[in-house]
Amino acid sequence: MSIKKTGVDQQLIRDLAGILNDTNLTEIEVELGDLKVRVSRQAPAVHAIAAPQASYAPAAAQPAAGAAAPATADVSKNAVPSPMVGTAYLAPSPDAKAFIEIGQKVKEGQTLLIIEAMKTMNQIPSPRAGTVTAILFEDAQPVEYGMPLVVIE
Repeated sequence: MSIKKTGVDQQLIRDLAGILNDTNLTEIEVELGDLKVRVSRQAPAVHAIAAPQASYAPAAAQPAAGAAAPATADVSKNAVPSPMVGTAYLAPSPDAKAFIEIGQKVKEGQTLLIIEAMKTMNQIPSPRAGTVTAILFEDAQPVEYGMPLVVIE
């Protein structure tokens, strides 16, 4: 005797949502026989209110701690872009020491900052070793996908 399952497999939906978070995808769709499940997420509201891309130009950027703004070519070449939309933080908690400071040497894979997206804290690693020459965002600032965050030379 076979029992026909009614309703939706909630664990499948949770698993798919986990894949979205792990891979930074915005949508995933799966077909299992006659069951078709699509899970998608919308960008947080901050996406609609963030400044236009032009404001991310190095001339308008205000590096932290009074450091000189890097040249335009250096920013586009050496900047670490945001991999997602969210809120960027320099430290793991408000009372903790910042992950990085201007002038600090970093190793490849070292955590530079955290971006909170959909209530998940995502550590952003350094793509290469070098020296932090500019931090192009303020702590707890909304950031866009692709926005330059840190310059590492």
